[in-house]
Parts: sequence; C-alpha cells; structure tokens
Amino acid sequence: MHPNPPMPPDDTPRAMEKTMTATPAGNAPRQKHAPTLYGIIAVKLLKGLLFVALAIVAYTLSDNDLPAEYRHLLHVLRANPERKFFADLALQIGTLTESNVLWAAAATLVYSMFSLVEGIGLLFRVPWACWMTIGESAFFIPIEVYELVHRASRQRFPWVVLGILVINIVIVWYLLENRHRLFRHHHHRDDPR
Repeated sequence: MHPNPPMPPDDTPRAMEKTMTATPAGNAPRQKHAPTLYGIIAVKLLKGLLFVALAIVAYTLSDNDLPAEYRHLLHVLRANPERKFFADLALQIGTLTESNVLWAAAATLVYSMFSLVEGIGLLFRVPWACWMTIGESAFFIPIEVYELVHRASRQRFPWVVLGILVINIVIVWYLLENRHRLFRHHHHRDDPR
C-alpha cells in the first residue's frame, strides 16, 4: 500500500476534476446548481402533496351527504347557487355514489404518488426519475393543446390550461436538454472509463 495515492494522468480532462469535490467518501461527484431543476422539484412535490390532500378530503367526504355539503360550501363562499355553472355542478354531485367517491380518492392518491416519486427522484438526481418526469409531462401536452383548440373558440380564453401547457413544455425541454449534465451515472473510482 502506497502512502500517497497515485496522481491522475496529465491527460485527465479538467472538466472532470471540476465536477469532483472532497467528501467524506472522497469519490462522490458534486451536484451542479440548477435553479430550474429545483423549481421543477418544487412543482412536482407541491402537486403531489396537493393531490394527497385532495384524496384525503374525498375519502373523508365519501360517506357524507354530498349535495348538502355542496350547498353549505356555496353558502360559506357566498356563491350564487342559481348560476349555471354551480347548478350544473350540483346536478353532477347529486349523481355521485359513495363507491364513486372512494374510487376517485384512490385514483387521486395513486396519481399523487407519481408526482411525489418524481420530485424525490429529481431531488436525488436519479436518472430514471428524469425520464419519468419527461414522460409524464409530455403525456399531457397533446391533451392541453386539444383543450386550448376547443376552448379558445368559446367566449373566455382558458389561461389556466395555457399556463399548465407552458409549464409542461418547459419541464420537458429543460430536462431533455440538461439530462446529461444533471443526471450522470456514478462510476466507481476504479472504473477505467
């Protein structure tokens, strides 16, 4: 065993030296600062937590009298129940059964897990989480374009759908462009590559 570790050859790229830092293990690469990635992580984690909360609320309301709860909510919000939107929504709520609400709560909880797994995977820079996020965000882009095309012809432009579309396009573009820089596979020190 040599008292001094061997020095890297002179032809080692300086870029590789810059990405490595001294850590307790001595061989973990330093993660690059990526504010956009941190924003994507925050969006995914918040979305996941929001859907978990929505699933819990749906589960707790599943055995309640939903039409009565809806009327109470409209009263608290001081919304006019005679407006067409609220009247149509009341008709839809009246058709819900307890099993429908439980299924919706379960589906919402499963969907929330995707966002939470994506957010945590991106936080730890796991390469498959990058691909999972790209796939999930890209999946919704055609749906949002379809909604924009069909809703834009109506009286009010769907700004929320446009905002979600822009966010998904930015997520897909950013992760595709930066996946090699942000999600490198970790090699052992003895690996000759």
